[in-house]
Amino acid sequence: MKLTTLVMALTTLAAPAFAESHMAAPQGDAAAGEEQFNRQCVACHVVQNTETDEVLAGRNAKVGPNLYGVAGQTPGAHEGFNYGDAIVKYGETGAIWDEANFVGYVQDPTGFLRTALDDKRARGKMAYQVRDEAQAYDLYAFLATFGTEGMAAEGDAAAATN
Repeated sequence: MKLTTLVMALTTLAAPAFAESHMAAPQGDAAAGEEQFNRQCVACHVVQNTETDEVLAGRNAKVGPNLYGVAGQTPGAHEGFNYGDAIVKYGETGAIWDEANFVGYVQDPTGFLRTALDDKRARGKMAYQVRDEAQAYDLYAFLATFGTEGMAAEGDAAAATN
């Protein structure tokens, strides 16, 4: 019994790391995503390398969280940002920002959280909605190029085209 419990606990803890290391290359167009980011997202978000403090995309907006390394990360868990309760609760379910979750969220943050949490009272703090699904995929592809997971995704995409 103890062994079964231990195995289940280790499997649960390893799932996010396994998912991060085995995420598929994004479907979207990173160059188009960069254009979208510079038009839509820079008012609230920045992509800043947390180790070097170098701003890689955006200005220095702090309304929304830093999106550096967002691909493969736990929603609502970036240190130093005051997230809403619903996104924190969503992250606590073991969810990660993979392509499907990211695309669903940015298209309708509140609706996505209500469905994901099965809670009609859940609300997302992000008011902006990316109306075009293709643009949401492009944004994810762009953001996936930043951070360790992004570099792996780029390598996977390059390997797939070679």
